[in-house]
Amino acid sequence: MKQQLEAIRASAVAAMENAADADALEALRVQYLGKKGELTAVLKQMGKLSAEERPVMGQLANEVRAKLEAAIEARAGELAGKAMAARLLAETVDVTIPGEAHALGKQHPMYQVLDEIKDIFIGMGFEVIEDREVELADYNFTKLNVEEGHPAREWSDTFYFTEDSSILLRTQTSPMQIHAMETRSLPIRMIAPGRVYRKDEVDATHSPMFHQIEGMAIDKGITMADLKGTLNEVVKSLYGEDTVTRFRPHHFPFTEPSCEMDIQCYKCHGAGCPTCKGEGWIELLGAGMIHPKVLEGCGIDSSVYSGWAFGFGLERLALGQYKISDLRLIFENDVRFLEQF
Repeated sequence: MKQQLEAIRASAVAAMENAADADALEALRVQYLGKKGELTAVLKQMGKLSAEERPVMGQLANEVRAKLEAAIEARAGELAGKAMAARLLAETVDVTIPGEAHALGKQHPMYQVLDEIKDIFIGMGFEVIEDREVELADYNFTKLNVEEGHPAREWSDTFYFTEDSSILLRTQTSPMQIHAMETRSLPIRMIAPGRVYRKDEVDATHSPMFHQIEGMAIDKGITMADLKGTLNEVVKSLYGEDTVTRFRPHHFPFTEPSCEMDIQCYKCHGAGCPTCKGEGWIELLGAGMIHPKVLEGCGIDSSVYSGWAFGFGLERLALGQYKISDLRLIFENDVRFLEQF
């Protein structure tokens, strides 16, 4: 048995010191020290030895095992060092070689304008609210004083999900104003940007999907003068102090009195062109004092509180901000167009 142990030590150590890689070293460990390994097989013969021989052979067997384990550990360290050296060599970077320039993307012009608008209104103390795009007709129409039979509720104008016209893709972000009035304490100052959907034909100024921003302020003593002053300040912050605006009387079911706000055409400066359809003005938004019926429907006492609201298309603001003549350019994702911004 002693000769067997000595032979295993000699052959195993030599093989381990010359193992080519970690896999070969692991195979040698299993061959000699595994449950069915050569050293284990010899140790199973210990029962055949006399009582005097067992301690001697046991000590020799432990020495052989310790020698093999030390050889494995030493060779594993050498192989790991060689592997790291090879990896460092393969991954060496020459820092003197000029780097490659990577083109960075830019924010879409429409969202650049949206961020500007948010900054303006936040600076005025307004809160930015975002909410659902799939809405109940009750919030999209009824609670906004748009009764059954109104043209805006027709299937030809609206994307409905249900046969009873109760669930739809919102046609405006105004429902968020109703949600705010029902859930927030007074006073309220908020804007609500988001996508809206209408069955419009695509042309230079219309799209079936576009972005809208609604704004609302409710407090004691709010007047139409507050509305006009706020909107003029916003437009001048966006387009410059020399921006020309006008307010025209209009009708909306959810505001009374109501108006529309126009800006002088940024393309022709009032002379008339295809962008403004020869009128010299571009309709920017609709606005007005919130109808008392809308306030009362949300549990707000209209004899104590008043408020104003407005809504405009974000794309139209982007067109004016960057002097873009066709709305379709906003959605076509033409890199040649977007790179300009």
